[in-house]
Amino acid sequence: MKKQTLQRLTMSAMMIALSTVLSVLKLWQMPLGGAVTPFSMLPVCLIGIMYGTKYALAPCFLYGVIQMLLSSVFGWGLTPMVLIGVILFDYIFAFTFLCLSGLFRNKKDIGIILGVTLSLSGRFLCHFVSGSIFFKTFEVFGNPYIYSLAYNGTFMACELVLTLIGAIILVRIPIIRKTFNI
Repeated sequence: MKKQTLQRLTMSAMMIALSTVLSVLKLWQMPLGGAVTPFSMLPVCLIGIMYGTKYALAPCFLYGVIQMLLSSVFGWGLTPMVLIGVILFDYIFAFTFLCLSGLFRNKKDIGIILGVTLSLSGRFLCHFVSGSIFFKTFEVFGNPYIYSLAYNGTFMACELVLTLIGAIILVRIPIIRKTFNI
C-alpha cells in the first residue's frame, strides 16, 4: 500500500472517530432527533477539504452509518417504508453530503467557507425532505413543510455557524494549514 494512501486512510479514520466523539457531546438535543454538538461536523468536513470531494465520499458515508447505529432510529416504531426513508435521508444521504466541503478547496479561505456551507446545507436539505415526507404528522399550521423547516432549521443553523467558526479559526493557524495541506 502506498504511503500516501495509508496516510489518507489513517487521517480519515481519526477524523471520523473525532467527529463521532464530538457528536455524542450534545450542547442541545432536539426531542425527535437532531442536536447541536460542539464542532462534530468539522473533522469530517476536513477530510473533504484536505483530500477533495471524491476521496471524502466514502468516509462521509461511513460517518452516516455510524451516526445511524448510534441513534435510536430503530426504536421509534416506524413502518418499514418510513424506516428505510429515514435511514436514507436522515443518515446516509445527509451525512454523505458532508463530502462536498472540499468542492471549492482550491479557492483558499472563501472556498472552505463555501464548501462547508454547501455541505451542511445539503445535510439540512436531506433532513428537510425527511421531515416533510416521513414526519408530516407533526404539522405546524397544517403544513408539514413549515414544521420541517422550523424543526430542522433550528439545529442545523446552529451546526452550520459552529462548523464555520471552527473552520475559519483552524485555517488561520499556520501549522494546521501545513499539516492538512490547506
